Amino acid sequence: MTNDRRLIEDFIPIKEISVEAAREKSIRKGHISTLHLWWARRPLVAARAAVFASLIAAPETPQKRTALKQAMIDLCKWEAGQPTIDKARKQILEAQKLRLNLPPETPLNQVPPPKVLDMFSGGGAIPLEALRLGCETYAVELNPVAHIIELCTLVYPQKYGRKLADEVEKWGNWVIEKVRGEIGDLYPDIKVGEVVPQESEQLELFAPKVKQLTLGQNLTPVAYLWTRTVKCPNPGCGADVPLVRQTWLCKKPKKYVALKVIPNHDTKRVEFEVVESATEKGLGFDPAAGSSRGTSTCRHCGTTVPTKPYIQEHGKAGRISHQLMAIVCNTSGEKGKTYLSGTAYEKYIPNEIEIKTRLQNLVKEIGISTPDEPVKVWSGVFNAPLYGLDTFEKLFTSRQLLSLMTFVKWVRLAHQDMVSQGYEEEFGKAVATYLSLGVTKVANRGSNLGVYHTGRETIESPIGSGRLPMCWDFPETNPIGGSSGNYSDGLDWTIQNVRNLAEISNVAIAKRQPCQKLDISDSSLDAVITDPPYFDAVPYSDLSDYFYVWLKRSIGHLFPEHFSSPLTPKKNEATMEPSRHGGDKKKAAQAYEDLMHKAFCEASRVLKPGGMMVVVYAHKTTAGWSTLIDSLRRAKFTITEAWPLDTEQQGGLRGLRASLASSIFLVARKREKPHPNLPLAKVREQELSNFPPYQRGTEGGTGDYATEVRPFLSEIVRDRVKTLMSEGVTGADLVIACIGAGLRAYTQFDRVELPNGDELYASSFLDEVQKEVAETILGTVLGCDQKGVSAVDKPTQYYILGRYEYGEAIVEFDEANTLARGIGVELDGASGLTDGKLALVKKTKNQIQLKDYQERGELEDLGLQKTEKQQTFNVKPQAIGNAPSLIDILHRLLWLSENRPQGIYEFLSLAQPDTTQLQLVAQALAGRALTPEAGGIEGHTTNRTKEQQTIDTLLASWKRLIEENLFTKGS
Repeated sequence: MTNDRRLIEDFIPIKEISVEAAREKSIRKGHISTLHLWWARRPLVAARAAVFASLIAAPETPQKRTALKQAMIDLCKWEAGQPTIDKARKQILEAQKLRLNLPPETPLNQVPPPKVLDMFSGGGAIPLEALRLGCETYAVELNPVAHIIELCTLVYPQKYGRKLADEVEKWGNWVIEKVRGEIGDLYPDIKVGEVVPQESEQLELFAPKVKQLTLGQNLTPVAYLWTRTVKCPNPGCGADVPLVRQTWLCKKPKKYVALKVIPNHDTKRVEFEVVESATEKGLGFDPAAGSSRGTSTCRHCGTTVPTKPYIQEHGKAGRISHQLMAIVCNTSGEKGKTYLSGTAYEKYIPNEIEIKTRLQNLVKEIGISTPDEPVKVWSGVFNAPLYGLDTFEKLFTSRQLLSLMTFVKWVRLAHQDMVSQGYEEEFGKAVATYLSLGVTKVANRGSNLGVYHTGRETIESPIGSGRLPMCWDFPETNPIGGSSGNYSDGLDWTIQNVRNLAEISNVAIAKRQPCQKLDISDSSLDAVITDPPYFDAVPYSDLSDYFYVWLKRSIGHLFPEHFSSPLTPKKNEATMEPSRHGGDKKKAAQAYEDLMHKAFCEASRVLKPGGMMVVVYAHKTTAGWSTLIDSLRRAKFTITEAWPLDTEQQGGLRGLRASLASSIFLVARKREKPHPNLPLAKVREQELSNFPPYQRGTEGGTGDYATEVRPFLSEIVRDRVKTLMSEGVTGADLVIACIGAGLRAYTQFDRVELPNGDELYASSFLDEVQKEVAETILGTVLGCDQKGVSAVDKPTQYYILGRYEYGEAIVEFDEANTLARGIGVELDGASGLTDGKLALVKKTKNQIQLKDYQERGELEDLGLQKTEKQQTFNVKPQAIGNAPSLIDILHRLLWLSENRPQGIYEFLSLAQPDTTQLQLVAQALAGRALTPEAGGIEGHTTNRTKEQQTIDTLLASWKRLIEENLFTKGS
């Protein structure tokens, strides 16, 4: 290990980068997310931050730190221009020149660029940013679908330039015209006025609204909305029962459109009538009154139709049908959508038998079958096969299959034409590959499991969320139309991406291979920056099978090395999947850890002695974290730092908070040579000479927890809290950064032993780190030493730290319980913090939320010691149970001060609190460290919670309300 310390080991502006990363989620124009779907792809600005900070030396002075901080903030923005990128590339080369000990006069254009590897490259975000910053970039991926996406992101645009975009546009439009000529009759325009007289009622509904339809006007269908149906189980009824969940079509201000379901007792089917109103109440019925998880009610006789076993059995037997509810149309020259009743316009739906006949003929013509590969059942992820949709072809209607197979045909023919016209082989292959992405984009939204978004009036991907759930009503897109899910729009996004990506001149080295066996030379890379699979979080291979079956049919003949198997390879995929191990979760977890360990061993092999390892991790469970940590440690890496980046956008930019589900950038170095056993204070003194401040003691071997690990852990955490708070880092960011930094003390050894000789495992050490961080931050927030923290009861400690980490957010139980263990309290069970009417924490299913004074303060028992029911005359009642916590007393006081101040005296005389400790707790909870956007202007209270504002008022009157009311303790 060399002595050069990197910026990522010193400080990065995590708050500013997090804001930009979360904002990026809403950016579409030119973003690689619009090239093709890939799950859990990291934001580009976060990837850029990791690459830049891993290759730049740590600043030597506070002034340089300030300058580098601003440089990173400027660089890590979506709008960062080429001058900013060029400046960053120059800084990287200058740092590389020093690392390689090249003569000072060496021109930068003669400095070999850093070599960077992403060994789980997925959607290509990290290698793309390494390319953008001028690195020699290696992208390794096992999954064929991801590899194709990477070729289209990291290789083809940079290799062929803007002429590639022109050819993709030319041949993409050629494919669209050929397909439209072959299947255009399947999606006919609708001419208003050609339908039976019921249409006049339909038109009247629109007459006073946003649009007015004119007889003879042509409407272009963009989607067809269907409901699945089953026969009523009542033998005396036998009607078709729609399983539709709800009948909303559009929910926008002044535009509420829904379908009214009307049973037709003659036909034994329901009919659908489109109703529109300027208000929701104006509809006159409840559109949400549909099925619940498939269980429905017959609209003719009222019989309940259960999901299990009735609908599941019908699905497996192929007896679930579907019925048209509505047609969604565009009108030339007008905005918004027009909705037509499926009942009134059913004649515009082609005959199902004719479609199937055409599909059979097409399959014979091109010699390629429809995708008959099996769909796997994943509990809670893929449940569609439980209802008979057990092969990929069954996930599509007959018309959708015919359309997709027609696109497959013409994409293949386009490539044949390019060959016949003399296109260079690899270039023609590249163009055809982009055309094939158009097919998978159509499949992405064009299945019978899609979702119609009533707010945006668009079709959403069923698999975009990483799940493939059964649905009871679905939209069928028009792939040659003009709305979401059509080939033409997908082509436009693709062309825009190719043109943007072509501006990067260097080409990545993209390899499809297992990362446990890399064909890269030993000690050749400067950095490995990667975003590995998260334990059991995302079933990448099974999800990507959805696209694999279509890519195999479109371009499989061009890439036989990638598409030879029926589905994506799974044997070497690092995931905790019990079904691959006979349902044994322990074996599955061990297999995941072994594969990750082997991958990290390879990373160690290919890294230079002073190379950086950065692992992006975002799993919420301790099991996932401890597995990753053990894998790194066993591969002889020492984790030196951890930086939390909040990369998600949920209903707007959410407040930063600690979460094991956040994106954590773990920074690691190879363990190689022992370093002097220096105290951390001494290490800090040597930072200016670039001594690595992450070592303590001798690397490798066995460490004693009591004498070597625990003291170093305490030292690290105390130092980290102090230095980061001085930089303005608080709350969530501070907690996670401290936990990650604390891993140094553990991962520097091959094995850590307790005093009795037992091994201390990573899961147990994580609890110890959490405890140490909690105690240190509590001491800082409370403004007291360890003795003062110990004087505050455990529930109050939990509440303070919970507010510090989570604010008012709802938190996953496992995450909250990790914090509880660090404090030493129980969340669940008898006497737990979620137990009883005085509960401090509210639990709903697997989530918890801290209660504030408004939810608890009205309870008259709150903050008072329980006593025995029967009391002896003139004898002080005997206390029973636990003493009330300081937070209980404070919550009651806050409620009384706001609602019944005259009751404060009586309450204080009964509660008899320690006012010094109580004031300490109140001041901590009112402190700026607990306030969102704590780095803002002094005195700024816009983001302070209602509880904090009420505490402010109480503290301002503390002497009058508390001290003067509480005469003598114990009287």
